[in-house]
Amino acid sequence: MNVVVFDLETTGLSPERDAIVEIGAVRVVDGRIEESQKYETLVRPVNETGQPMLIPWRAEQVHGISNEMVRHAPAMGDVLPEFLDFVGGSAVVAHNIGFDAGFMKANARRHGLLWQPAAEYCTVQLSRRAFPRERAHNLTVLAERLGLSFAPGGRHRSYGDVQVTAQAYLRLLEMLRVKA
Repeated sequence: MNVVVFDLETTGLSPERDAIVEIGAVRVVDGRIEESQKYETLVRPVNETGQPMLIPWRAEQVHGISNEMVRHAPAMGDVLPEFLDFVGGSAVVAHNIGFDAGFMKANARRHGLLWQPAAEYCTVQLSRRAFPRERAHNLTVLAERLGLSFAPGGRHRSYGDVQVTAQAYLRLLEMLRVKA
């Protein structure tokens, strides 16, 4: 299956009050991760009136993206049409798709666009099916469980998380086909 695996970093947890500060994505074609077909950008956070937003200290501690890093980055209004073009009519995959898709839907609505991927797949849900006796299914634990590792400095950065999520997605599909 051909899909786009994506990940967002944000200023917080609310799609309505918080902003996206980074988007990373990679295309998976015929079961292969196509590193040459990737999308990666920082995003300057602004509120619904277009005023700059600061990245809260707690969020910066998670993803390491500072206000200085996004100061000259494009705003979501410029980034979103590009990203939607990159996704095109593909299905999308994310780790905890509800979070990422919620931010994409809210931002698309704000900018008069539509978030309409062909389908949405969640590696958390796939992990729960593959490892039904396990309680933890966060990306760090799943990576360890599958023997995957993050590039140095890659955890909690969009493209670093995307690389591991894409690998996990392919391995989980393989595992679930065997179990079926």
